[in-house]
Amino acid sequence: MKKTTKMLMSSLLVAVGLAACGSNSSSSSTNAANRLTMTTFGELTTLDSADYDDVPSSDMMGQIFEGLYRVAANNKVELGMAAQEPKVSEDGLVYTFTLRDAKWSDGSAVKAQDFVFTYRKLVNPQEGHVAQSADVFKNAKKIRSGELPVEELGVKALDDKTLEITLENPAPYLPKLLTGSRFLPQSEAVAQKLGDQYGSNVSNVVVNGPFKLEGWTGSELTWKLVKNADYWDASNVALNEVTVNVSKEVATSVQLFDSKQVQYTTISDQFVDQYKSQPTFHAQPKATMGYMSFNTLKPTTANQHFRRAIAMAYDKQALTNNVLKDGSIPSTGLIPKSFATNEATGKDFVDESGDFLKFDVQEAQKEWELAKKELGVSEATVTLLTSDTGTSKLVGEYLQAQIQKNLPGVTFKLQPVPLKNRLELQRASDFDIFYGTWAPDYQDPLNFLEQYITGGGINFAKYSNPEYDKAVDAVKSTYATQPENRWNQMLAAEKIIMNDAVVAPIYQASQSYLLAENVKGFEVLPFGRTVNLRQASVQ
Repeated sequence: MKKTTKMLMSSLLVAVGLAACGSNSSSSSTNAANRLTMTTFGELTTLDSADYDDVPSSDMMGQIFEGLYRVAANNKVELGMAAQEPKVSEDGLVYTFTLRDAKWSDGSAVKAQDFVFTYRKLVNPQEGHVAQSADVFKNAKKIRSGELPVEELGVKALDDKTLEITLENPAPYLPKLLTGSRFLPQSEAVAQKLGDQYGSNVSNVVVNGPFKLEGWTGSELTWKLVKNADYWDASNVALNEVTVNVSKEVATSVQLFDSKQVQYTTISDQFVDQYKSQPTFHAQPKATMGYMSFNTLKPTTANQHFRRAIAMAYDKQALTNNVLKDGSIPSTGLIPKSFATNEATGKDFVDESGDFLKFDVQEAQKEWELAKKELGVSEATVTLLTSDTGTSKLVGEYLQAQIQKNLPGVTFKLQPVPLKNRLELQRASDFDIFYGTWAPDYQDPLNFLEQYITGGGINFAKYSNPEYDKAVDAVKSTYATQPENRWNQMLAAEKIIMNDAVVAPIYQASQSYLLAENVKGFEVLPFGRTVNLRQASVQ
């Protein structure tokens, strides 16, 4: 009864929020004002680029901030805050950027020191931010581990407009990396003044991107993006206003779209079949991976055989075909298909790595028997933590039914909570298993592999394997400029973690969505942030 009430209240809140924004009911007034209304699947958790762990927050930050590079049409990378391509040293380690004339939304200038402050914040263990993706910077890893002070990070402001970045090893993927939400700049003056309150609501942040965010004090289910007149490229931003509404149930989202209350929404399950022949239907293959992650600090889920049993006990093909029905495909590894290609052979990473944890009831039951012996039990009860969105609940219920059917003696409970609460529980290691999705920031298998190094900032599993750490470190350092060896080392690293089964792969997502025909230039991205609104317009 409580679950039903929450679902109805969520739908009512969205409907009330939309009713209050009456301008969207008239297509002519909406078009004239270049206003867009859209849904997102979860609430905002923060506007602090160093502190987010969720897609909705990343999506919104990508619209209100801009880094040295920005995402252009067709997911290409182009200059953002950088006025020109950087000067690069012969050894490929030192990049010198010149910043363009740009302002924060409070009128102050965007300075090189703002980037220095932000990147230091990413690796400062005293701040609690230890983003391993920042290990590309000189000394970042030693700073994260507490061996060096944060001032030793390889990032310097030579003057207000000149930023020097020194890398630990050559990184040809640096421009793509720097488009990621994690590397979006913060105003040093504002962030230092506000401390822990920075990014907690729209009053506690200043922005430098195409839009400003309004109407979010920390808990709302609807907010607005408003064109930022101070953005350096504002003349090429068509949209004046975007209303964003949290809609956790697909049925509600579809109803809102059909009644012309929103112009963009994602869909799944039976609604894909219903709408796939319509001109408003679109599908974008994604590098986003759906998976379960196990808490290695808990006795039951610390057992490798138990993890392997769970990971092989559910039919992934049936899930994607009969439940999700949105073009998603089964996954048996950590890395998505069509994401990385061997330069020497032309083969896909997934094709070379093979199947690790495929659906196999017999093998799953063998692993369960071994787990029972090692744990000294005849049965086990674990809880799967999920978000309370429609898709998350569907996946959770499917996994529950499959695992309890195929592993007699395992009781598989569900704990659906709001996304913000799920992330809090993950950070506190207060879970047995969680279900989530991961969208890479840049196109390299390393972006997935580095999540699980010992002490990694988003290694919620608390996984620690020296052999794995060594393999990932070699990818970043020893073999950084040796493509074939680097590739093989990434294959080896994936094999280690899949054998340990700290991650149970489920599916690779495909984003099905509905988009009004009068909306142009609206891009759903294959990886990184979900959407790019800077080039969108309403005709």
